[in-house]
Amino acid sequence: MTKSKIGTLESIMLILTIIVTHTISSLPREILVLTKSASILNLIYISILAIMISYLIVKLLNNFPGSDLIDIAQYLGGKVFKNIIGIIFIFFFLVSSSILLRNFCESLKILYYPMTNILFIIAMFIIAICTANRLDFNASLKTNLLILPLVLVSMLFLFFANMNKFVPERMFPIFGDGLFNTFVLGLGNLASFGGIAFLYFLPPFLKQPEKMKKIALVSIGISAIYLILCVSTLLFMFSFFIETNEITPLYNATRYIEFGSFFQRLEAVFLLIWILAFACYISIVSKFAMNIFKKLTNIETKKPLIDIFRPSDSWN
Repeated sequence: MTKSKIGTLESIMLILTIIVTHTISSLPREILVLTKSASILNLIYISILAIMISYLIVKLLNNFPGSDLIDIAQYLGGKVFKNIIGIIFIFFFLVSSSILLRNFCESLKILYYPMTNILFIIAMFIIAICTANRLDFNASLKTNLLILPLVLVSMLFLFFANMNKFVPERMFPIFGDGLFNTFVLGLGNLASFGGIAFLYFLPPFLKQPEKMKKIALVSIGISAIYLILCVSTLLFMFSFFIETNEITPLYNATRYIEFGSFFQRLEAVFLLIWILAFACYISIVSKFAMNIFKKLTNIETKKPLIDIFRPSDSWN
């Protein structure tokens, strides 16, 4: 992986994949529960903050050309500090992706495979991930270049196809439960932009490191628009939605799409695209976790790590 260099477009799609995949799961519901009718305003607010944070990250990395956070940690605090930072991020990447995978597989079980043990569903993802991780890093990212645009287009389609069912008045009161909830408690929605963390580890892999600023700002900007569309779709369609316990809330919106008597029940198409996006996401997270571990241990080859650094149901 360390010998692989990735282009600007692949890097943008990589960051987008991390953020978009969380949206496919329960993230929109969590945003709506926290900020209710002020969710759109809150997302605009935290999107501005996320862009500012990503800009600061780029400024920090510019002081250490070609280095990632692990290299910077070793420079600032030595081997011990490097190991602490590395272990924290490995734990964060593996645990967060494991929980997300478990939740998504749980929703698949509920929707399509109620009689199937969830371990078999998770195993299908793990097989795909281990296979992808044996390939070159660029191979996974080129696959991601094909899959992620489908996810983005599917969200646009979902938004515009359901516009006739929107009730815009549901965004009022525009400040939801008040300014404090929207702008102070609502800061918790910054977690929606968790893909920012991967910016710390991109520089060593870039063909054009000088474009790091463009990668950060474009990926966060597109992610902000995507998040706003997702939350707007749910907010305008479902007055009851903040009370529901649905694991994959966007799936509800897909069931309302129909164009005449022929194009109906398109939710299976959406779900297939989301499954492919999930596989790309888990593969990317696993590869970054492996790379951090290799830097901590100075292991030259990734092959012994492939079956270790994958999301596991044991985290849940």
